[in-house]
Amino acid sequence: MARAILIVLDSVGCGGAGDAKVYGDEGADTLGHIAEACALGRGNRESLRRGPLNLPHLDALGLGHAIQASTGRAPPGFAMAEPSGQWGYGVETSRGKDTPSGHWEIAGTPVDFDWGYFPETIPAFPEALTAALIREGKLPGILANRHASGTTIIEEFGEESLRTGKPICYTSADSVLQIAAHEETFGLERLYELCRIARRLCDPLKIGRVIARPFVGRTAKDFARTPNRKDFAVPPPDGNLLQRAAQAGRATVSIGKIGDIFAHRDTGKEVKGKSNDDNVDLLLDALKAAPDGGLIFVNLVDFDTEWGHRRDVPGYAACLEAFDWRLAEIEAAMRPDDFCLITADHGNDPTFRGFDHTREHVPILAFGAGAPAGPIGARASLADIAETIAAKLALPKGSHGTTWPA
Repeated sequence: MARAILIVLDSVGCGGAGDAKVYGDEGADTLGHIAEACALGRGNRESLRRGPLNLPHLDALGLGHAIQASTGRAPPGFAMAEPSGQWGYGVETSRGKDTPSGHWEIAGTPVDFDWGYFPETIPAFPEALTAALIREGKLPGILANRHASGTTIIEEFGEESLRTGKPICYTSADSVLQIAAHEETFGLERLYELCRIARRLCDPLKIGRVIARPFVGRTAKDFARTPNRKDFAVPPPDGNLLQRAAQAGRATVSIGKIGDIFAHRDTGKEVKGKSNDDNVDLLLDALKAAPDGGLIFVNLVDFDTEWGHRRDVPGYAACLEAFDWRLAEIEAAMRPDDFCLITADHGNDPTFRGFDHTREHVPILAFGAGAPAGPIGARASLADIAETIAAKLALPKGSHGTTWPA
């Protein structure tokens, strides 16, 4: 029986979302704009990379064709040869451009409700929420209490947080409450416990995630976030691909943020590296051990957290090229009957205004297990991904999405 590998390149959108204007993202195109910037030399940085965007393995699978189908423009730097894989793009139907919405829809259960959001005011959080968090967390107070970029807010308030013992609480355009605190001085386990309190307090507000953002360093010049981030998400809807696999007794390996995104429900063996490269290593390990009928679900988050939110085009381009290089290793490690699908959960155009996710189509590339190469078209929902994988693994059908020949 086939095994399935589902790889989510976090935030690697391919532009063109029909409802982008509703989200303030009209014109965003993560992959297309990175390719254009690199072709014009704006994607160069001597210490990272130079020249046109170079993604030969993804290009061979059909990524350039997927981008062109989504946007109507052929991206520079792509050979656009006859693809060796299945290619197309997905249209997110969930009411949000956040990580849980994208991943849950990829897993077959679109978000059919409205998330709660915090307003772009100062303070951003309701007074009752702030008071309860301070009281239950036994805090001297909180800092920031507004929309912000995670790296800049730590630079701005990190020294005061060290001095006062107050954690830094902030949000974004996503349905999220983020809490940053010094990993050693405040304490990692204390930060996690504070986030558990915040998770409970945020439930009535329909906030999708509470995120622990530990950092180290002594001054604004050397503060750095650590790999010990932890997401506290609301539970996913019933009927998702992971649940179906678990109910069928299939072995599942969840790599990277997948366990957090799905609230550790039906996520099987959870492993998490410190970087994309670490998580690819864990994927290669899983390919050695996963039994027939198994599901390996991977999130590679560096595109989003390290480069997209920081609006760093050369860094994002180099990250794409690094994954492309390792894709050859993944293909080599697969068995003849394995099926691999690569997609994304939303966009995060590093050339766009602000520092938030962007509402975009996402590429879909698939190969292996006798899947016929060629176009799969525009998929009306990301739930088609789950249904195609479910069919490949002989799992029950879900309530959303349709399959394509795979």
